[in-house]
Amino acid sequence: MGPSIRRALLAAAALLLCSAQAAEPVSPQCIVPAAAGGGFDLVCKLARQALQEAGLTRQPLHLSYMPGGVGAVAYNTVVAQRPAEPGTLVAFSSGSLLNLALGKFGRFDETAVRWLAVIGTSYGALAVRADSPYKTLDDLLAALRKDPDSVVIGTSGTVGSQDWMQLALLVRLAGIDPRELHYVALEGGGEIATALAAGHVQVASTDISDSMPHLNSGAIRLLAVFAERRLDKPAMAAIPTAREQGYDVVWPVLRGFYMGPQVSDADYAWWKETFDRLLASEDFARLRDRHELFPFAMTGAELDAHVRQKVARYREMARDFGLIR
Repeated sequence: MGPSIRRALLAAAALLLCSAQAAEPVSPQCIVPAAAGGGFDLVCKLARQALQEAGLTRQPLHLSYMPGGVGAVAYNTVVAQRPAEPGTLVAFSSGSLLNLALGKFGRFDETAVRWLAVIGTSYGALAVRADSPYKTLDDLLAALRKDPDSVVIGTSGTVGSQDWMQLALLVRLAGIDPRELHYVALEGGGEIATALAAGHVQVASTDISDSMPHLNSGAIRLLAVFAERRLDKPAMAAIPTAREQGYDVVWPVLRGFYMGPQVSDADYAWWKETFDRLLASEDFARLRDRHELFPFAMTGAELDAHVRQKVARYREMARDFGLIR
């Protein structure tokens, strides 16, 4: 047996021992680091329902809302003020990792928390109101070429955010300077959808999971989804990708949870094992599909390594756009 395999087995045994010694935390909660109605809200509600239906938790997750800085307030609060709470999970997304890469979470970086689990993925998308004059992606890009300031675009966060970045990648391919566009910074997918429906913005750079309730109601249309290929869910199959319209932009959006940096190994292991069991369940797969998320499962040390890799890649992208040095 090689030394690397032996170390892996010892680590797994230690994790199982810690898990066996821990009990379910009292009064578990999931912090939604944005206003209600967006992707963070969705993933906390999905976890609450899935864990209860699977019988993996006796108490349902209590949802608490902590908007501010598209995740920055929650991140700083948990790291600095609530670092050891065994029952507190905080939702995160790829946008959170991009903000970390940009230094938007202040003095704390991606090593400051314990990354717990990713339970699914979504994809970025561009949305307009149902009565919008922009019928295709090319219609929108033509308007932006003619007068970049004439189209008001809602994004979650300011310049450099996830919604900004996916749009910046697109318009740069179309020969448009992303810095010339007219952005309105909003707090999460729920606020973006509300602003779009009310006509306060004309275009929303968002993600497809946030958009589906409004698409199904007939309030909005999606000009493009930033996926590798058309998505195979019936309600999404007609939505064209940016790639098939001539713009090779793909932006997956991870959805998951982290915990405070001083959470004990035993409590962390209890949650990891609980999510490992949940993610292996066919019942969870069906529930995840109903919440408009796609398969992506990763926990523990593997997720920690993945997060560090993603943040490093996002830093390269940010330097490319001149957002950081």
